[in-house]
Amino acid sequence: MTWDTVTPYHRGFREFAEAYEAFGFEEIHAQALPFLPAKPGLMLDVGAGSGRDAAWFAAKGWEVVAVEPAAALRQEAALRHRSPLIRWVDDQLPALAQLHRLGLGFDLVWLSGVWQHMPPEERPRAMRKLATLLKPGGRMVVTLRHGPPPADRPMWPVSANEVERLGLDHGLALRLATEHRPSTLGAPGVTWQTVILDLPDDGGAALPLLRGVILRQEKSATYKLALLRCIARIADTSPNVAREAGDDVELPLGLIALTWIRMFKPLVEQGLPQLPGERMGFVKDAFRTLLPVSPQELRPGARFTGDMAQALHRALAEAAQVIARMPATHLTFADDRPVFPTEYGRPPRPGETIALDQDLLWRFGATRVPLPVWQALRRMAAWIEPMLVAEWVRLTQLYAERAGRRLAADTVLRALAWQEPERDTLFVRDLAARRIAAGERVDCVWTGQALRGGALQVDHCLPWSAWACNDLWNLLPASREANARKSGLIVAAGALAEARPRILAWWEAAYLGADAATRARFAEEARTTLPLPTDREPALEELFAALDFRRLRLRQETQLPEWRGVMP
Repeated sequence: MTWDTVTPYHRGFREFAEAYEAFGFEEIHAQALPFLPAKPGLMLDVGAGSGRDAAWFAAKGWEVVAVEPAAALRQEAALRHRSPLIRWVDDQLPALAQLHRLGLGFDLVWLSGVWQHMPPEERPRAMRKLATLLKPGGRMVVTLRHGPPPADRPMWPVSANEVERLGLDHGLALRLATEHRPSTLGAPGVTWQTVILDLPDDGGAALPLLRGVILRQEKSATYKLALLRCIARIADTSPNVAREAGDDVELPLGLIALTWIRMFKPLVEQGLPQLPGERMGFVKDAFRTLLPVSPQELRPGARFTGDMAQALHRALAEAAQVIARMPATHLTFADDRPVFPTEYGRPPRPGETIALDQDLLWRFGATRVPLPVWQALRRMAAWIEPMLVAEWVRLTQLYAERAGRRLAADTVLRALAWQEPERDTLFVRDLAARRIAAGERVDCVWTGQALRGGALQVDHCLPWSAWACNDLWNLLPASREANARKSGLIVAAGALAEARPRILAWWEAAYLGADAATRARFAEEARTTLPLPTDREPALEELFAALDFRRLRLRQETQLPEWRGVMP
């Protein structure tokens, strides 16, 4: 039977909001207060209701992601608590699919009055999803409602022992289970209890697994390392392509193949062996045809025509088949199950033009990635990749040595260095300059002042020094003063919220109002790098919310200082 636990809160949103707001946070959660982290961080409020708890944390300086599936209640909460530190998400347990697309790790996960709405058979999955959202050292607080359910809302019995057991199954340790206390609302027979769980390690043994794959698994080629590095690269730069698949996520095999080709190009050009001896193994004519193409051109959204389009299509197909047949098959768990099960698909016949969009990249097949591994790669790629590269250098030197050739480590390191795109704002600068020359107003998104030719600069909203991203959505017109002051800092939530109408206006006029190719590029880049729906062109409001979530993730990863804006 399917139980509807959301509609009652949607239908009676105003009454529920009034009831929640009648009592203060510290009165309701007195048992949990001594165990809250002393330093504000990033917190997740699941089943946020009227926003009372989210607002309390925001007032204490926490960045808050508030999840509430009842639409009317969520809208009421957003109206009551207008803080730029609170982001509202339409999602629900047990899947939390939209939330997982954001790639965030939380210092605190908060579930107040939610667990009793989860049918017992869905609770293991719900706990698994919640555990993978915690950062190492993070804390989960769950309040449990005991007693008879109201007639209008489905509820199931709960127990602290069950929560503790499920937490242990997913790497969480019990910190506290309080005594029962009577309901603040005075409901007869109803008591409440608080359970606190901590994540002392990576929560799912993902890091030991990855370390074992990198350092201990037998390797007859560098292909296992290459596959893992491809997935790590996608997790870091294009995470929105992932699709939920039960306990795993799926990635388009075509994107893995594209990343594979880009990664191996410098190695092929320099003749660095990737198998024992002097062999490259998978390199065929189509791959060699691509050698004149720079690695930066091999990116989602790029277009190729003529002979180069034909060669790229063949190279993608050949690389995808090699990945499915070799590293995806032989990179295994201890019981010989593949870590990354992969199925080769049915790519369409190549035409005169090839566009590297998601539709095409999925047609080459799919690779499954265990969710804990995916989350570890998303959050810790900057630490995992050096270990991958170091082992790759060692193997390449070993294969060369067996063939009687000595290779310096620096030679291999230079070939393995990921070639980031060059900083490039010329296209957007020209776009803005043409608009100004035509008599149209172009404003600095940060100050609102009208720009003239000499004062026009293009700012990377998310700073280039922290994340090399030339996507159109990230390139915004700015004054010389604002651009200089913001520089390599992360824009603060308040400054971004204040600039919102100007950013939306620029996107609308400059990109959606441009030619079809620019509009398609804008949408494809946004769908690839931001947590957005992948099956349609995103609405600008959705895109702005996704930008804010990507800003949160970048700040979490880099710990850079925030820029709080500049007066015009």
